[in-house]
Amino acid sequence: MVGPGRPQLVLFGSSIVQYSFSDGGWGATLANIYSRTADVILRGYAGWNSRSALKVLEPSVPKVYFGGNDSVPPHPSGQGPHVPLSEFTENMRKIGEHLLSLSDKTRVIFLTPPPMTERQIQLVFGDAMRGRSNELCRPYAEALLNLCREINVKGIDLWNAIQQQDDWLNTCFT
Repeated sequence: MVGPGRPQLVLFGSSIVQYSFSDGGWGATLANIYSRTADVILRGYAGWNSRSALKVLEPSVPKVYFGGNDSVPPHPSGQGPHVPLSEFTENMRKIGEHLLSLSDKTRVIFLTPPPMTERQIQLVFGDAMRGRSNELCRPYAEALLNLCREINVKGIDLWNAIQQQDDWLNTCFT
């Protein structure tokens, strides 16, 4: 690279981040907006939850987006992405505290899980994602915002922001 290093926006999270670089996705939009001023790096992994993130956490991760997979109902086998709310909150605390410890200049931004468009999930994925619901996801969004206030990091409330959009159930698919 010629010249000084460019800022990096690292998008770190689950499938919502992984698929954000699809046509018209929010990650692709960010990459376009910042194309001349910053590098937008994709680190999204379908099926991941906050427990997975703790195992591979790397330095300089400014935006963290987990909770959707964590909030799914537990599978009877004990397998699957479900993470109990108290463990999710503690995992997110550890992620936030780690990031804050990297540098005085590190800015940490957490994004809440979005509301689930249950009908769309059923249409697209069928029974493979049965059980995902707004009722189960909402407490994870609320807990994350409370944690953000507690550890003094920026929290973006996608849960409520998306639901304020007209016809969000038909136009927003998460």
